[in-house]
Amino acid sequence: MSLTATMKYLALAFLLCALAPLSNGACHHKVMKPDMTHCQDTVDETWHAVGSSWRNSRCMDCTCGKCCSGFSIPVGFPDYCVKVFDPEACEYIVHKKDDPSVLCPVRGGKGK
Repeated sequence: MSLTATMKYLALAFLLCALAPLSNGACHHKVMKPDMTHCQDTVDETWHAVGSSWRNSRCMDCTCGKCCSGFSIPVGFPDYCVKVFDPEACEYIVHKKDDPSVLCPVRGGKGK
């Protein structure tokens, strides 16, 4: 393998590593102070011990350091289907537009 090819592979590996932290757009990080023992969920205004995890009323899975979406958004389903969010289960259901009892195939999801 030539030096040029090796450098291209190294550049590609570096780029992929640099983009990895940006790939989870469904998370937001929170500032933690070194002496914190508890933190407040900004959505529900509930207090939690550092090191604990919880799911808030917006279906976000949280720790004191970050909150991430607790669900994925379905993509790649037929046009005759619709996605509907179930806030109790924190998930999307994909069903036929004219018959909610018939579930539709989903090829993928984004988030979570």
